[in-house]
Amino acid sequence: MEEVEESQKMERNGERSILLGKYEMGRLLGQGTFAKVYKAKNLVTQEYVAIKVIHKDQVKKKELMEQIKREISVMHLVKHPNIVELKEVMATKSKIYFVMEYVKGGEVFAKVVKGRLKEEVARKYFQQLISAVDYCHSRGVSHRDLKPENLLLDENGDLKVSDFGLSALPEQHWNDGLLHTQCGTPAYVAPEILRKKGYDGAKADIWSCGVILYVLLSGHLPFRNDNLMKMYVKIFKAEYEFPPWISSDAKKLISKLLVVDPEKRLTVPQIMRSHWLRKGLPQDPVPPIDLDYGDQKGPEDGEERVLSSSGSKHSPPFYNAFEFISSMSSGFDLSRLFETKKKRGSMFTSKCPATAILAKLESVAKKLNFRAVVSDNEFKVKMQGKVEGRKGKLAVTAEVFQVAEEVAVVRFSKSSGDTLEYTRFCEEDVRPALKDIVWSWQGENI
Repeated sequence: MEEVEESQKMERNGERSILLGKYEMGRLLGQGTFAKVYKAKNLVTQEYVAIKVIHKDQVKKKELMEQIKREISVMHLVKHPNIVELKEVMATKSKIYFVMEYVKGGEVFAKVVKGRLKEEVARKYFQQLISAVDYCHSRGVSHRDLKPENLLLDENGDLKVSDFGLSALPEQHWNDGLLHTQCGTPAYVAPEILRKKGYDGAKADIWSCGVILYVLLSGHLPFRNDNLMKMYVKIFKAEYEFPPWISSDAKKLISKLLVVDPEKRLTVPQIMRSHWLRKGLPQDPVPPIDLDYGDQKGPEDGEERVLSSSGSKHSPPFYNAFEFISSMSSGFDLSRLFETKKKRGSMFTSKCPATAILAKLESVAKKLNFRAVVSDNEFKVKMQGKVEGRKGKLAVTAEVFQVAEEVAVVRFSKSSGDTLEYTRFCEEDVRPALKDIVWSWQGENI
């Protein structure tokens, strides 16, 4: 392992190399243009991790610091069993350290290089890949570099999606609602990316998933040519052939993923309902969580208000001052520095009485076509959309807390439904509708 300067706080301790007094560094696992990845051990928990070491000066030269920040934001946003976990981020004057889950089973690519996979094995990997991709898309994240080299396997043989360095967030979309950056690995890139006319990142990911499924089942790429431009022509035409051993159901699925027109490509929910993917899974998907509305109906608008037998509390619960301050600032943790945008719009302060806040929330829910359950005793409003969303009906809970004698905090949380739809609900619907009772939204100056 390379020698590290004292200013970077890496200490030589006999034969051991200790990073920032917390991790014992081990062997080199791999390296790229700007980073090296090492196996390491947490000295407190004895847990093995993988640490990606990024040199700031090299990143700054290539003006990639924003990309690094975005990667941190994305990896904090996507917590899923089939996605490599980012545990923490540390930094010195010259380097950035990504401390990640150590996945020791190697790349899926290493298995494919040896030959095609059995259909049941390929199906398991593809089920887990689609589960991870669906979760990313629900959070507004497009991976944009899905390929077998970025799919790792843990000790149980379960798939983990890695390398979010080229991923995109909603704020990267242009005014046309599309992405315009050409990126990815040529053999796995969707044709619309190559055409340089703007593309939907989620739909482009689906194309890459189709290429991956083909590779898993065949042992080779669908679009192959030593001449890159000739390979692009094949991609533009979706020109490929199936080997004879791929089953008819798998062929049907792949042929509906590798569709040149992104609007005609299968969506993730459609993939999940496909016969080939569902094989071996429970027949009925888990139903969406519904709210318990109780029995009491309002006399006019049909909305519901729930009261406890002891009546209403005089004031809402007290919101711990330390908790309040912590949640309203990004703190000094480098990892959280890149998360503040994600929390915006989920909490606000108000100088209005709690009863007035509850009434306003109930009124807004009705105007937005949401059913509302108001619990005066608990100072909560439970809202549920009447229209089916991407993951069922969106359900949101708003809670009112007391911070000071004349200041209340209102906190929103998602009970069920799609996370991206929840974010839009908070930012685009609730925020303007509550402007007359809001003192300050979280993350903004009072």
